[in-house]
Amino acid sequence: MFTAQPRSTPLSSEIQHVLTVRSPEIISRRKIGEIPRNRSCWKVKAVIQSGNDNKTVKDANMVEKSGEKSNGSLVSSAKGRDVKAVITLRKKMKEKITDKIEDQWESLMNGIGRGILIQLISQDIDPVTKSGKFAESYVRGWLSKPSDHPYIVEYAANFTVPHDFGRPGAIIITNLLDKEIHLVQIVVHGFNEGPLFFSVNTWIHSQKDNPESRIIFQNQAYLPSQTPPGIKDLRREDLLSIRGNGKGERKLHERIYDYDVYNDLGNPEKSEDLARPLIGGKERPYPRRCRTGRGPTKTDPLAERRIEKPHPVYVPRDETFEEIKQNTFSAGRLKALLHNLVPLIAATLSSSDIPFTNFTDIDKLYNDGFVLNEDKHSQKNKFLSDTLDKVFSVSKRMLKYEIPAIIKRDRFAWLRDNEFARQALAGVNPVNIELLREFPIVSKLDPAVYGPPDSAITKDLIEQELNGLSVEEAIEDKRLFILDYHDMLLPFVGKMNSLPGRKAYASRTLFFYTSRGVLKPIIIELSLPPTPSSPRNKRIFSHGHDATNHWIWNLAKAHVCSNDAGIHQLVNHWLRTHACMEPYIIATHRHLSSMHPIYKLLHPHMRYTLEINALARQSLINGGGVIEACFSPGRYSMEISSAAYKSMWRFDMEALPADLIRRGMAVEDPSTPLGVKLIIEDYPYAADGLLIWSSIKEYVESYVAHYYSEPNSVTSDVELQGWWNEIKNKGHPDKKNEPWWPKLVTKEDLSGILTTMIWIASGQHAAINFGQYPFGGYVPNRPTLMRKLIPHEDDPSYENFILHPEYTFLASLPTQLQATKVMAVQDTLSTHSADEEYMHQLHEIQRFSVNDHEVLKIFERFCAKLEEIEDTINQRNKNIHLKNRSGAGIPPYELLLPTSGPGVTCRGIPNSISI
Repeated sequence: MFTAQPRSTPLSSEIQHVLTVRSPEIISRRKIGEIPRNRSCWKVKAVIQSGNDNKTVKDANMVEKSGEKSNGSLVSSAKGRDVKAVITLRKKMKEKITDKIEDQWESLMNGIGRGILIQLISQDIDPVTKSGKFAESYVRGWLSKPSDHPYIVEYAANFTVPHDFGRPGAIIITNLLDKEIHLVQIVVHGFNEGPLFFSVNTWIHSQKDNPESRIIFQNQAYLPSQTPPGIKDLRREDLLSIRGNGKGERKLHERIYDYDVYNDLGNPEKSEDLARPLIGGKERPYPRRCRTGRGPTKTDPLAERRIEKPHPVYVPRDETFEEIKQNTFSAGRLKALLHNLVPLIAATLSSSDIPFTNFTDIDKLYNDGFVLNEDKHSQKNKFLSDTLDKVFSVSKRMLKYEIPAIIKRDRFAWLRDNEFARQALAGVNPVNIELLREFPIVSKLDPAVYGPPDSAITKDLIEQELNGLSVEEAIEDKRLFILDYHDMLLPFVGKMNSLPGRKAYASRTLFFYTSRGVLKPIIIELSLPPTPSSPRNKRIFSHGHDATNHWIWNLAKAHVCSNDAGIHQLVNHWLRTHACMEPYIIATHRHLSSMHPIYKLLHPHMRYTLEINALARQSLINGGGVIEACFSPGRYSMEISSAAYKSMWRFDMEALPADLIRRGMAVEDPSTPLGVKLIIEDYPYAADGLLIWSSIKEYVESYVAHYYSEPNSVTSDVELQGWWNEIKNKGHPDKKNEPWWPKLVTKEDLSGILTTMIWIASGQHAAINFGQYPFGGYVPNRPTLMRKLIPHEDDPSYENFILHPEYTFLASLPTQLQATKVMAVQDTLSTHSADEEYMHQLHEIQRFSVNDHEVLKIFERFCAKLEEIEDTINQRNKNIHLKNRSGAGIPPYELLLPTSGPGVTCRGIPNSISI
C-alpha cells in the first residue's frame, strides 16, 4: 500500500512568491508541549535533538532525495536513519466546486511543504530539554498518492533521525492549511520495530482556528504509570486540552468535553408555550449532557439560547457523524420531512387534523401511500398544488410505509390477548414486567394527595381468572406478573389530561402464567387523580365474553400500550441508554488518555452517541418536538423522565442480571452457566440478553486482567480513579451521595462497571431501539397517545360507542397527522446505517492490538462467542416449544442477534448508541 513519494517538479516563480511572502507568524507560533524550535521565517529546517547536541538536518529536499533512491527504500547512513511518515487523509465523498478548489490548494500547499507540519516525538528523554527527543518535517510532494479508495489520499514526510533516537511514541501535527483536515492514520517506516501505526480517525483543526497543535499517540496501550518518559508530559497536556476551562461558547472545530444541565430544551423567546423547566438539579435530577456554552435567553436567564435546525448543535468535533452516517440520517430526515410535511399540508387544507375513520385508512399508509385529496383549498392555491404534484410525482414511493413486522405475517395478531402479553416479554419494551411478590398491591404515593393507596384489584377478581388457584398459591408458584405504571404516571395524569387532545390514565396490568406456559393478561386497572366526588377514581377491566366488553377491553389495552410506549421512549430508551451514557463518554475523554487501555476498550462503544443526543435535544425531546407532539405526556415528557431517574435509576441495577433479579424475573443460581435462572424460561429478551451479557463479561474480564495484573494496579491508576469519581460527582451529581455506587478497588469492580456500560451501549440499546417501527409502525398495536377516555354507561358518548365501536376505538388513537409523524421517526430510529459497526467489528481493538497478541486472542474469542450466540438464537427461533418466538404468524425474536445489514431489519447489535 505504501510506496515511495512521487518525484516533485521544480518550483514555479508564482509558488516561490507564495513561499517568500508567507507570514512568519504561522511558522513561529508555539506548539503544544513547548518543544524548542529553530526555524527561519519561510525556509523551514528540521531540528533533531540527541543528547547534548542540536543537529540541523536539511528538510527542504528530502522528498526529492528520497525519490532519487534506486528502489525508493529507506536507508541508514552515518548521519542517521532515514524514516518516512505516510499520512492518510480522507476527502469528502460529495464535494462542491469550492471543496474541489480547496483540495487543489491543499495539494499545492502540501506540495511546497507549507500545508502540514509533522513532529516525531521519541519515547526516550533528551537529557538537556528533559522532554522527548523530536524531529520535524513538512508533508511534501506535488501529487498525493491515490489509494485504492477514491476518497483517501496519502502524503509523505521524510526525516533523518540519529541512530539513538529511540522509538516514536507520539506525533505532533500542525495543520497550516485554511481548513480542517480529516486524518485517518500516520504510519512511520524505517525503524527496526517495523511500521509504527498512529491510527486516529480524527479531525485536525486549522491553525487559523486554534494555534495549538494536535498530539497523536501511537497504537500502543499504556497505563499512566507505564507511560514512556518521553511522552509522559504530552499525555497529561492532551487531557488538559480536552477538558477546556468551562468558559465561553464552544466552536464547532473544538474537541472540548464538559458538562451541563438540560436547560436547552425550551424556547421561551419564541413563545411562552415553549418555555420548559431546567432538568438537572435538586428539584428535577438528571444525568448531565455535553456543555455547549451558549448564552442565556433574554426572557429566562436559566435557559440556554436555542440553535434550531438545520444549524448544528455543538458536539466535540470527532463526535460528529461521518459522511455515510450523515447521508443515512439525512435520508431518514428527508423521509420524515415528506411523511410530516405532506400530512401537515393535507391537514391544513382539510381544515382539521382528522382521525382514522376505519382500518382501511391505516392500511392505505402501506398499500397506497398518503395521498392528498383534491378539494377547493388546493384549487385556490395553484402554487401549493403544483408543488405537491412535483413531490408526489418524484417521491411517491417515499410516502408509502413498509408493512411493519407485527402485521406482516398476521394482520390481526395485535388484537389477541396472548400477543399483548407476548410483547411484554419479546416486544420493543420487555424491561418493565415484574413478578408480583406481594398482595394486596399498594401505592407508595402520598395518600393525602393521591387518594387511598390500595389498588382496586381485589383477591376475588384475580381468582376468577386463576383456574382454581388461590392468589397466595399463584404468588408462591411465581405465576402472577404485573406491568405497573401507576406511581410513575399518576402525579402527571391531571396535567397530561389538561392538554388538548390527550386523555390518559395511570395503569396497572396483571398477567397470569398458565400451566400451558402462556402468559395472558387478566386484569387492567386504570386510575385518574382523585376528586372530591370520586376520591377512589379507579376502574377495573377484564376480558369479557360479549361484544361490548370485548371492545371496552381493547380500549383498556390500548391505554396500557400508550403508557408503555411513553415509558419506553422517555425512561427505558432515552434516559437509561442515551442520557446515562453521555456522562460516561464525557468523563472517558476528559480523564482517560487515548493511550489508556480502558479508553481503547470503551472507544467503539461511544461512537456517535453525543451527536445523536444533540440532535434529539434539538428536534425530538425539545419543547414542541416530535416526542411532545406525538406521545401522551406532551410538554411534561422530560419531567416524567426526571421523576423516573429520581425514583428508580441506580447504576448497579443497570446490569442485566441485577435488573432481572430486582424485577423478580430471575433468581440467582450459581449452578447455571450464566449465574441466574429465569422465572419464565421463554422470555426472549432476557434469555438472549443473558447470552450477550455473559459474552461481554467474559471479554471484559479477560481484557482487564491482561492490563491490571499487579496488586493495587486499579487503585494506583490515577486516570481511572479520576474517571470514576467524575462520573459520579459531575456526570450524575444529583445522585453522587447514593450508597449503591460500586466501589472501584479491584479488577473485579472495574470489570463489572465496564460490562454494565458496554451492555447499555450495545445489547440493551439494540433490544429497545431497533424494534420501534416493526412494533410501533402499526398504530393500533402500539398507540403513542390516546385522545379519549373509555366511555361510561352514563356518558353521552356511550350510545355512539355502542353503535360504532370501531370508530370510537380509532378516534381514541393518534390522528392521521400524529401517526404519520411518529411512524416517520420510528422508521428513522429503527434504521441501521451503511457504516454501522457491530459488536464483532471492534475496529479500535484490532487497530491498537497489532503487536499485542494476547489482546487479539481475547478479541477473537469474543467474536467466536458471538457467532455461537447467533447460532443459538437462530435455533431458539425454530423451537416450537418457545411460543413467544415461534408459531403461526409470530415474528422470530431477532433484536439481539449480533449481526445485521443496513435498513430496518429488527436485528443487529451495534457497538454504540448511534441512532
